[in-house]
Amino acid sequence: METVRVAVVQAGSVLYDAAATISKAEGLIAEAASGGARLIVFPEAFVGGYPKGSDFGARLGSRTPEGRQHFARYHENAIDVEGPETALLGRAAKQHRVWLVIGVIERQAGTLYCTVLYFGPDGSLAGKHRKLMPTAMERLIWGFGDGSTLPVFDTGFGKLGAVICWENDMPLLRVAMYAKGVQLYCAPTVDDREVWQSTMRHIAVEGRCFVLSACQYSTAAEAPIRGGSVIVNPMGNVLAGPHYDSESILTAELDLNEIAQGKFDLDVVGHYARPDVFRLEVNEASSQPVRFQGYTLP
Repeated sequence: METVRVAVVQAGSVLYDAAATISKAEGLIAEAASGGARLIVFPEAFVGGYPKGSDFGARLGSRTPEGRQHFARYHENAIDVEGPETALLGRAAKQHRVWLVIGVIERQAGTLYCTVLYFGPDGSLAGKHRKLMPTAMERLIWGFGDGSTLPVFDTGFGKLGAVICWENDMPLLRVAMYAKGVQLYCAPTVDDREVWQSTMRHIAVEGRCFVLSACQYSTAAEAPIRGGSVIVNPMGNVLAGPHYDSESILTAELDLNEIAQGKFDLDVVGHYARPDVFRLEVNEASSQPVRFQGYTLP
């Protein structure tokens, strides 16, 4: 294996302005790539935004007209995957020859999803991951992902995957990613609590992988987000960050040989597993509410 320079972007969305956010992302991608990064990771919900503190006028048993209007505005600034916004992000990845991992609010008809998009250095949209379990009030505005979007990609310098925010507290999801061979484990988030750092270090040690966590940063008076982005190696040592209280780009040079060194004594889906006692079954089928099947009239 080789060494690779990676970058984690800590920045905030331009809330309710997807076009301005894409423009901001393009500048940040250029800046990170100029430092030699071959992989650039952005926070959760970067394009489309994370309206922290908003309740969308919802109470148990009732919703307000103002809240519906708020949701409509949020829906309007989400993006369609394979739409013009993804084309612009792909163009930026191609221009700078980087792998790009970026959190977006994905719009599919009337439903929004908290999604991570992956772009290859050729500009192609390699795939996506939809958040399986929105947390608490997030379930009001975001739909649930399914097992059909749990990809891991071979970048040529390491296997890349992403788990979003509190999905990282789902042990079985983590094990599924380890079983797929993830080496560059991305954790886009808006969780700025100190305890997040313990979670990131634990995952790095548990999975013997590099963890790259990008957190949003926002100075919104009603609900600020202070950041806390971090890069951790497979032994749980912090390589960059955590950084708080400003936008920043964290970079680190990763020695991929450290993965095998770590798995010498711990491989939770290999020699340290007990499949005779514990097994995980993962359903990767797409869950569709409506399926159309053709038939022939007699």
